[in-house]
Amino acid sequence: MDRVILHCDLNNFYASCECVQNPILWNKPMAVTGNPRTRHGIVLAKNQPAKLLGIKTGQTVWEAKRLCPNLICLPPNFELYQRYSEQVRNIYRRYTDKVESFGPDECWLDVTDSTNLFGTGEEIANKLREVVKQETDGLTISVGVSWNKYFAKLGSDLKKPDATTVISKENYKDLIWDMPADVLIFIGRRTIEKLNKLNIHTIKDLAMADKQMLIDQFGILGEKYHSIALGTNTDEVASEHSLGKTKSIGNGMTTIRDLTTRDEIETVVLTLAEKITYRMRAIGVKGKTATLSLRDETLHFTSHSLSYPNPTDNAGTFCKMCMEIFDKFWAKTKLKIRSVRIALSNLNAQGDETQLSMWDNADEKQKKLNESLDKIRKKYGYYAVRRAKTLDKDYINYFEVDEEDNE
Repeated sequence: MDRVILHCDLNNFYASCECVQNPILWNKPMAVTGNPRTRHGIVLAKNQPAKLLGIKTGQTVWEAKRLCPNLICLPPNFELYQRYSEQVRNIYRRYTDKVESFGPDECWLDVTDSTNLFGTGEEIANKLREVVKQETDGLTISVGVSWNKYFAKLGSDLKKPDATTVISKENYKDLIWDMPADVLIFIGRRTIEKLNKLNIHTIKDLAMADKQMLIDQFGILGEKYHSIALGTNTDEVASEHSLGKTKSIGNGMTTIRDLTTRDEIETVVLTLAEKITYRMRAIGVKGKTATLSLRDETLHFTSHSLSYPNPTDNAGTFCKMCMEIFDKFWAKTKLKIRSVRIALSNLNAQGDETQLSMWDNADEKQKKLNESLDKIRKKYGYYAVRRAKTLDKDYINYFEVDEEDNE
């Protein structure tokens, strides 16, 4: 039996949240932006009237204003977006416990076991669109329905806003095989340039290419590209109750502006490390292997890892590991970093036997400090206490820190 997988994408999410709060904005061109007083201020999200005027996500504010002098620019309100994001996820959870986040506005849902209760995948998708719009006073979602995650994701991109697209085994060749290969997730500008040199331009070209040749060119990713294009990829939608199977715990952030210094990178890494290790302590695991992944302004993605002999759940140690990776591989690089992702893997349950070190006394003090911080956060909220280094930075997207990424 084929799986039934949905990909739900909240349309113009940040901007739509602002419009729900102030309905007069629905019919006026508006955008959520970074600091408009600097050239670093960019459009983070725009509503439909602004989109129709040619305003695009990622444009600088001054470029957007040149297209639309009357554009209403609002600063981001991440607490508001987080509240709506969680409200919508709670709606998804009524239909399945297999809800996997892909950023604040996107989720995969595996509804295979729910079809006997709620109808076909398409019927569930249409019901979700109706319920989300009604219960949020206006937020809309576009939903892709397919038998695998990546075609479902592509389906949600095909019709926007507020639409359902079904990509089935009967229609996928007609619907998507002639589309450029880079519409598929994970295939960025550098990858498509290499694929084009191999005379691979469309999804069909990629699906029909020799798998071994792709592996020779791209390593293990070549096999993944091939399976995604062919529709044979079997990646599962992560269940919220499957932490016992977790192999790594990580988090990523697309920053509000490009990062250009080591200190900015370290501040973002520390912000992410704090939340990751907080979650690790909550489920009782530690990790030995840190991975730092950076994406530059051309969307080129690079990733490296480093292992320590003893596992850790301490943010300072985790951050130090990541910055050792940075100093080894990126220190002499001219920086213009758009997104940062870090993860801890090679996980051990807390209490597992580890090698003793000369730092055991310091580790015990850090453990007690972490326990105190965790108690405060559980009682008053995660942001009740934060490191001074991470406060009020104009490049940190604090909302994305809350996006869990478990594998």
